[in-house]
Amino acid sequence: MSDTWNAQMEALGAFIRSQRKLANLSLRQLAEMTTLSNPYLSQIERGLHQPSVRVLKLLSGALNVSAETLLAQAGLLDQAAGGQAAAAADETPPTSVEAAITADERLADEQKAALLAVYRSMLRA
Repeated sequence: MSDTWNAQMEALGAFIRSQRKLANLSLRQLAEMTTLSNPYLSQIERGLHQPSVRVLKLLSGALNVSAETLLAQAGLLDQAAGGQAAAAADETPPTSVEAAITADERLADEQKAALLAVYRSMLRA
């Protein structure tokens, strides 16, 4: 389970890093916007630290990403309800698309995180 949790934290960190880069923010700028320290944010982005819900909320505001997206990336929010809604609409459940993106070895972790973010944002629209 520890390996799974470490992988989850690494994926969360890669997602946050990709969102920061998409927003064209340096680590220092993000730190200023969130009142968090540079080293702490760096640890989160490298998957070395598990951020609290409060920290995820600060990051969601600064990165213009929903708190639910960050909570789901952190493994703290169950996306089963979203999958059931998609299945009810005769669409492919998000879990299969997300699994395909995650399993594709041709993509870097940052690319996977960015694709997942775009995919999930389109489901909300």
